Amino acid sequence: MRRMVLCVLPLLLLACQREAPVPAQPAAGSGGADAEAVQPLAETPVKLEDVVEMDPRYIVGISYPPEANKYPGLAAELHRFAEAARDELKQALPGTELQPGVTYDLSLSFTTLLDTPRVLAIAADGGSYTGGAHDNPIIARFFWLVREEHLLTADELVTDAGDWQAISDYVREQLHAALSQRIDADELDPAERSRMMQTAGRMIDEGARPDVANFQQFEPIAGQGGKLAGLRFVFPPYQVGPYSDGMQTVEVPASVLVPHVAPAYRDLFVAG
Repeated sequence: MRRMVLCVLPLLLLACQREAPVPAQPAAGSGGADAEAVQPLAETPVKLEDVVEMDPRYIVGISYPPEANKYPGLAAELHRFAEAARDELKQALPGTELQPGVTYDLSLSFTTLLDTPRVLAIAADGGSYTGGAHDNPIIARFFWLVREEHLLTADELVTDAGDWQAISDYVREQLHAALSQRIDADELDPAERSRMMQTAGRMIDEGARPDVANFQQFEPIAGQGGKLAGLRFVFPPYQVGPYSDGMQTVEVPASVLVPHVAPAYRDLFVAG
């Protein structure tokens, strides 16, 4: 029997589109364009509302923070992410004969991590069950730049491969130290300890190697004066350790991070 995660939530209002009126064609000799000018279609901004969807085969629960509706661009990103997760769940259903007492489910919660005049950071955490021993974790972070009305990505934050090497070195050092502490707490015999250190250590070295793809999920660490004291990089299960280790994070202070950040974003952080 699966433990179901239920969210008592209303249905999500989907976006619609409306065509803008077409300006009248200028009269001959008026100096206007010869061709009729047509305004592009304008999208109605998405209004994020919590979702609950129940079916004999599955249940979906999605919750959003009200702050996200202040910024249409961010709201669209969150809605797109949630809809992709919901579509993936439903694509697993056709032709699937579920065992008695088993129901597929999607539970996804968006929460506000930081809300300042410069940054609104949103965390997406949840899981999707489509069979197997456990849920498939869903973890994402959204770092919205308020003034720029722009979602900051790792590719823009750090643009040089050499800079990712320095960040990777720091992150892997922290992950290896945390691994050693966890294994020491289990009081294993030396041979088993060595084996686990090697196995998990390889996962760390691979999952946190200096590739921007490994550092896509990050969240701000609040500092003084509205600045950031650093970033917390987030690694889902399986990336730098087995599923049993869960999500792992590493805090990289501004003093380590800022020299490698693109110049356009260094003013987000406290001075090193």
